[in-house]
Amino acid sequence: MENSVTTTTCATLLPLTMPVVQKLQAIAGRLDVLYIEVRSLNAQRNLQDLDLDYLEIQVTEFDDIQSIESHIDQWCKHLELVVKDLLEPEYKLCNDVFEKIKSDAWKHCVARLAEVFRLISFLQFGRSVTKTKKDPLKLLKLLDIFALLESLGSNFNRLFGGEACTDIRTLTRELVKAVVNGAYEIFQELPSQVEMQRRFSPPSHGGIPGLVNFITKYCEQLLGDEYKPLLAQVLKIHQSWNQDVYGDGFLTNNIIIIMKEVGLNLDAWSKEYEAICLSYLFMMNNHCHFCQLKGTKLGHIMGDSWLGAHEQYKDNCAALYLRECWGKLLSLITQKDLGSFQESEKKKLKEFNEGFDDRYKKQSNWVICDENLRRKVCQILVQAVVAAYRSYMQKYVGLVEHDASASKYVKHTAQSLENMITSMFQPKLVKKYSSTKHIRFGKLKSLVQNQFRATLTAM
Repeated sequence: MENSVTTTTCATLLPLTMPVVQKLQAIAGRLDVLYIEVRSLNAQRNLQDLDLDYLEIQVTEFDDIQSIESHIDQWCKHLELVVKDLLEPEYKLCNDVFEKIKSDAWKHCVARLAEVFRLISFLQFGRSVTKTKKDPLKLLKLLDIFALLESLGSNFNRLFGGEACTDIRTLTRELVKAVVNGAYEIFQELPSQVEMQRRFSPPSHGGIPGLVNFITKYCEQLLGDEYKPLLAQVLKIHQSWNQDVYGDGFLTNNIIIIMKEVGLNLDAWSKEYEAICLSYLFMMNNHCHFCQLKGTKLGHIMGDSWLGAHEQYKDNCAALYLRECWGKLLSLITQKDLGSFQESEKKKLKEFNEGFDDRYKKQSNWVICDENLRRKVCQILVQAVVAAYRSYMQKYVGLVEHDASASKYVKHTAQSLENMITSMFQPKLVKKYSSTKHIRFGKLKSLVQNQFRATLTAM
């Protein structure tokens, strides 16, 4: 009996034949495959709720960054979800299941699941975004992408460190490089881009040009808490890669240069108006716009002296506008007492009526964008013109009543003049000047962006 047991035991300890070993290896290998198949089905179910059709868009379909802006926002949310909420748990599960079976099996499983989760497609889409035409909005979207990649850096290093994920690491490096270089190029070219807008005409109504409104809001956004740290980091990385020597102040210095180019544009545009009064009104509007930057991040880097100068220029332009446009008209009804309503007085009153009507007709299409400034200018006009007209008419009212031929020269009452003056300079695009967190100006935005894109692409 003892010999029988010994014989059986020895038989079980005999080396396995190669065919048996191969079968066992096949079973172990099949376990890996079965695991991947099961987890892949689970991954596919998780992806069903995400609309990922945008990942198939080709770069040739990108007319401009605005056409895919919503897709980029989706891409950021989806990539973060896939990496942090889907792949991280799968990574941990693979590690727990295979760590005692085969050292590298779990790495291959993670690589295969990354393929199922379309990591390659995500990275290729991001790379396609970097190839789109240069655009100010594109800079913001590149910074959004950079922020996401930075936040996912440790996840990528942990998840895709194996040899099986070489393609993912390569594409990620290429994407980061393209994002950094693309963001730097757009930001670095902004001053010359602004300068190239000088060939366009100023607004016919004398208000704030779309470019000026766009650039001030755009620069304020770049200097905000959301984008300034990202832009500073991108510039620092680019500097280290290329051994540039522009220093840490490049960001603020470039913003200051941009604003100086805007000022040069305004000076050039002010000379294009045939009516000197409209030129003064135009500059008054824009100096007022810059004054309102006080308390903003852009106003802070431009400095108090810069803001104070624009405050002074605004007042000077307002005074020049009032004197050049209304001074001569006002002199017609502020003459010394001539004792009677003579023919010369009838002529002056007629000239006044014609002059006022002509100014009202022309300037009804002009705008003063700031409500407080508009109210102040109208108030000064009322105090000067209406008060003088009322005094003039009170002085000669008795003579006019007894002179039938003179009554036909009395066209306006003091109240009608006041009503007409206070109705002037109403902005037609008031809603488009409203402040928003992000740049959203509808057709105005599209127009300015198209001009910017054309000049940037040509550079």
